[in-house]
Amino acid sequence: MSKAASSLPRTIGAHAVLLTYTAIALFPVIVIVVNSFKSRNAIFRSPLSLPTSETFDLIGYTTVMAQGDFFLYFQNSLIVTVASLFFVLLFGAMAAFALSEYRFKGNTMMGLYLALGIMIPIRLGTVAILQLMVASGLVNTLTALILVYTAQGLPLAVFILSEFMKQVSDDLKNAGRIDGLSEYRIFFRLVLPLVRPAMATVAVFTMIPIWNDLWFPLILAPSEATKTVTLGAQVFIGQFVTNWNAVLAALSLAILPVLILYFFFSRQLIRGITSGAVK
Repeated sequence: MSKAASSLPRTIGAHAVLLTYTAIALFPVIVIVVNSFKSRNAIFRSPLSLPTSETFDLIGYTTVMAQGDFFLYFQNSLIVTVASLFFVLLFGAMAAFALSEYRFKGNTMMGLYLALGIMIPIRLGTVAILQLMVASGLVNTLTALILVYTAQGLPLAVFILSEFMKQVSDDLKNAGRIDGLSEYRIFFRLVLPLVRPAMATVAVFTMIPIWNDLWFPLILAPSEATKTVTLGAQVFIGQFVTNWNAVLAALSLAILPVLILYFFFSRQLIRGITSGAVK
């Protein structure tokens, strides 16, 4: 039996596992989207059934469009998420390259110090962060959210990327230095393409908490001009009465951009998993 034929069952098995996990993960999303097109009574009576001619209702979407500027909220969330991911991946990869490539006194301690951010929640410093933003004049700005989310995502990025960069061949990097490449070109042209699956992993695990976060938008940027989608959806969640049609419609609209970003980054992640399964 040829090598390609023997690896075929493993390839099929890897894809089957990925499809199973994808179906499980997407089931709650499908339920939310389906119920967003149904009347309030149908949501509670038959939450798992598809909309029919009697239960189909767009009242949730009309309420969302009429209440607040949700297109602005989407824009704010997208700007904050994309900008934060860019800085997390850039600075995290640069720090990871320095820690993995250069041996210096305190290298291990520096790595442990950066890894502490994974174990200590950034929300513990909310008061100090708020005071810092007030002193800097950054309250009610998207810049404040981008700075906080960048600091929040860097520890995990450095921890993951440094382990992958240690596996990059030293011969390849030394060959680049012999050819006259600078350290920056070695980093961007040789190292980053080889750790692309790891960067996709960091992006996936960093993106979801940023998009879904309610705490820091509520504390640092609660104004109408800087509201995010998650904060804007809270308008429909009251103390006594909750407009479930509007909540589900807002969540359905909020899911679409993050799914696009997820599939964009997860392609590299899935490619790395499936390629490793057939070696």
